[in-house]
Amino acid sequence: MRVGDPGSEMPVAWLSDDRVYDLRPVTADIDGAFLGSARYQEALDACHNGTLPTVDISGRRVGAPIARPQAVLCIGMNYAAHAAESGSAPPSVPIMFYKAPNTVVGPDDDVFIPVGATKTDWEVELGVVIGRRTRYLASPKEALDHVAGYVVSNDVSERDFQLAQSGGQWSKGKSCETFNPLGPWLVPASEVPDPQALRLRTYVNGELRQDSSTADMVFGVAELIWHLSQFTVLEPGDLINTGTPEGVALSGRFPYLADGDVMELEIEGLGRQRGRCRQAEVG
Repeated sequence: MRVGDPGSEMPVAWLSDDRVYDLRPVTADIDGAFLGSARYQEALDACHNGTLPTVDISGRRVGAPIARPQAVLCIGMNYAAHAAESGSAPPSVPIMFYKAPNTVVGPDDDVFIPVGATKTDWEVELGVVIGRRTRYLASPKEALDHVAGYVVSNDVSERDFQLAQSGGQWSKGKSCETFNPLGPWLVPASEVPDPQALRLRTYVNGELRQDSSTADMVFGVAELIWHLSQFTVLEPGDLINTGTPEGVALSGRFPYLADGDVMELEIEGLGRQRGRCRQAEVG
């Protein structure tokens, strides 16, 4: 985890028995340099051995569990039912687009509805954080060895910007400020035996909107990492948003987000986040 005010978060490790360890003796931040080094496993071992100092984080803001990534890569239409509710067939190859890295905020931070927006939407997604430089993998069998950990990610989207004003690309509707709440935790890959067996859910104002499983992905995590490695180099600390299941406002079954709405997202074993929507102001 990273806790503290925006821009000055401190790295900590929260064990299942509620002990919280200060990671500053081993790293200044939870970033690519740390996740891609031997210090990552050494820090985990030190926590389990009780050789790092404990710290009280009660009352502190929870930030995104990783520092701003170099890249946020997103996969579109990766659940067949979501593709159907969007009016499309499931893709035959993964659809990739980029989201601006400065969209990443804490799991409970406010989400700003952009000026002029009318179709702001939620998307619970399994986030995958890369732990090793990844290029030209020979097969998906190698892919999960390159994962540092998993995280709850909300790929907030503005559908009018994404579709009607896109110019053919989706990133306009994905890269507005605060559009990627992340966390609360980065759960090490060793603690997630099967990333394709996780339940993920979204509630808006207390009402269930999304309820699915990562088992329903069109392309699983390993295949996605292998596929992406054929086209781009994945660096430690990079975030991959693996797609959202059915139950978004784009389906027409639910209203789009408005000022004051509360989104609550959770993934089995990865924690829960709660963000309130606020209308963005100019200036």
